[in-house]
Amino acid sequence: MAEDLTITTSADKAEQYISLIPQIEALLFGEPDLVANLANVAAALKEQFKWFWVGFYLVKSNELVLGPFQGPVACTRIGLGKGVCGAAWQQGQTLVVPDVEEFPGHIACSSLSRSEIVLPLFHDGEVVGVLDVDSSELAEFNEVDAKYLGEIVKLIKF
Repeated sequence: MAEDLTITTSADKAEQYISLIPQIEALLFGEPDLVANLANVAAALKEQFKWFWVGFYLVKSNELVLGPFQGPVACTRIGLGKGVCGAAWQQGQTLVVPDVEEFPGHIACSSLSRSEIVLPLFHDGEVVGVLDVDSSELAEFNEVDAKYLGEIVKLIKF
């Protein structure tokens, strides 16, 4: 199902998510292909919020391997516990980083990335990947993003 998104320009971030989530549900409905679904989620988030980088890393052979994304080229492989993505994978929890320069061991795929949020993706209780979102602005992400991006990643079926 190919559709145009209705972009909400409200200054309220929660309202933007509330408008976007049903559209993402519609994009995912009836589509069993994981790569297609990850690609559409990344594109929808990038289009709505204009973040610097939005994408997925998937666990393969005990590494995070780059999956579908929107933005400039990225790191291809990330080890367990390495950088924000590897830490979120290892801890199995969402990490919000207001200033990536202050995160110990941050992996700089781009020097333009200033803040980041990473959410683990679960299947049968195991972390199978992460959603990684980077902004060129400091302190872009907060508990609103953690809540609604958490709802979005739960829509993805593995």
